[in-house]
Amino acid sequence: MEDSIGYIVGGGLREGFNVRLTVPADEVQEGSFVVCENGRFRYYGLVTDLRLGATDPRFADERPDRISPAIQRALLGKTVHTTMEMYPTLLMDMGPALTDPKRAEWEAAVDAGKEQPGPKPVKTIPAHHANVRAANAADVAEIFGMAGEGMFAIGETIEQGYPVRIDLNKFVKRSSGIFGATGTGKSFLTRMVLAGLMREDVAAALVYDMHNEYAFDDLDSDKDETVMGLKSLFGTKVQVAALGKGAMVRGKTPDFTLELAMKNFTVKDIYLLSESLNLTDTTAVTLNALEQDFKENWFTEFMKLEPGAVDFDPETGKSTPAANSVAAWARSNNVHEKAAEALHRKLKIIADKPYVQENPASDSVRAIVDKLENGRHVILSFGDYESDLDYLLVSNLLTRRLRDHWVKKTEDFKNGRASTPRQLLIAIEEAHKLLNPHLAKQTTFGIIARELRKYYVTLLVVDQRPSGIDDEIMSQLGTRITGWLGDDDDIRAVLTGLAGREQLRGMLARLQEKQEVLLLGWGVKMPIPVRSRRYDAEFWREMKEGKTSSSPAISTKSKEEDANDIFF
Repeated sequence: MEDSIGYIVGGGLREGFNVRLTVPADEVQEGSFVVCENGRFRYYGLVTDLRLGATDPRFADERPDRISPAIQRALLGKTVHTTMEMYPTLLMDMGPALTDPKRAEWEAAVDAGKEQPGPKPVKTIPAHHANVRAANAADVAEIFGMAGEGMFAIGETIEQGYPVRIDLNKFVKRSSGIFGATGTGKSFLTRMVLAGLMREDVAAALVYDMHNEYAFDDLDSDKDETVMGLKSLFGTKVQVAALGKGAMVRGKTPDFTLELAMKNFTVKDIYLLSESLNLTDTTAVTLNALEQDFKENWFTEFMKLEPGAVDFDPETGKSTPAANSVAAWARSNNVHEKAAEALHRKLKIIADKPYVQENPASDSVRAIVDKLENGRHVILSFGDYESDLDYLLVSNLLTRRLRDHWVKKTEDFKNGRASTPRQLLIAIEEAHKLLNPHLAKQTTFGIIARELRKYYVTLLVVDQRPSGIDDEIMSQLGTRITGWLGDDDDIRAVLTGLAGREQLRGMLARLQEKQEVLLLGWGVKMPIPVRSRRYDAEFWREMKEGKTSSSPAISTKSKEEDANDIFF
């Protein structure tokens, strides 16, 4: 058989298939994409283990210098051999043989939608001695798609070098994640995925660029070479925002600046900053009283109060809290004075941020919404504001307002009052700071992750510590692209909620530290390790060529059909 590497000698659905190799062991690697064809069924799978074996252990234990070369060659592959473990992931029903009278009937049933040839989950096993071969270009294209609209080549198979693609239209329909230890090229991989999304225009992208890496050209510290930013690749299609009037990003002027209005802060936004601001248990009482007294203007009015202000009565020689003091307000609202003054001091840190204004010149959040809805992508660079406080404050408040807008747009669409909302993907770095078990149920990000695509908003979480993200959130991530992870807890977290975790665990642990990644989940039909593309001149040239034309082999849906799928 063409490209045959072995034959089935045992195994089962749960533990995988055991394959006796007929080629030297060093010609097969863990993670290789292999195929077993047996009768009308074709099984697709991965190599998860390689083991040495012998029918007679005496020959395996014998010193090689005591056996003649001719006998060694005769023993190899027969008495001493290598067994490969194949983890079956998908099955394709190829139908009856071409000469079988039932072939025409089966093809008619497939055309009518009564038969689903696959690929589909494996629910049976091949016979003993069924041949196993390395996957060829046609097999890879069958499972991972061909060039066409929305199909993005993220890398190639490690052994044969065949292109592996992800369906970006499917990718954006559920939240996804990019993971990898520090130094594994996670940022370059994220740039590539975002570039693919922007070129294919499958969603509007909002990127929270905490370390100012994605917008403008950057330096590859490993090679001391300049790499193109997304702004350089896509021009005005990508809009760069910075925090605060007059802010710069890497010495360059952004397209616009972002200022937050004090009236848009809610007490829930402050709760999320409890750790960063070192808030106490009494904070909730004070915040609730502020909200009840000042309504939506609670932050503005509270900041106008003066801590420590007193009126001195010369006749009695006594001092009392001034009418405009924090203490006077606390007394009138049955709040502990010291607690109120402590909260005022801590919130003053936020109020003094240059990007927080009582009356901004314009509604920059509304400007971001307009750009996202009208074919632009927005990268929000944090500039000099790289503290956890800035990141938590800005990203959560902005995302909450964006989600509220998309919820309203979706409701209007469902009621026939508006067109289909544009899909929105929000990319967040250092995701464990926003989605850890303590905050996941409180932040807007946690809500979005659990909603899947209900309101046309999904997340792209980027993190080097996936174990710090809430398990429930990790289980909701559709597609996961992960580089090497050295920590067992991080490996466990990435595989949360996936079938075949034990088979994939070793494969993930043994990835090369750079360029090799494991694709898992919703956006790919089966897990597979790949050698990722390089973020280089060839890639930049392809991105600048514009949107990929549709291929006849790739079926597409109208926006209306796609929207109806959500509510099915």
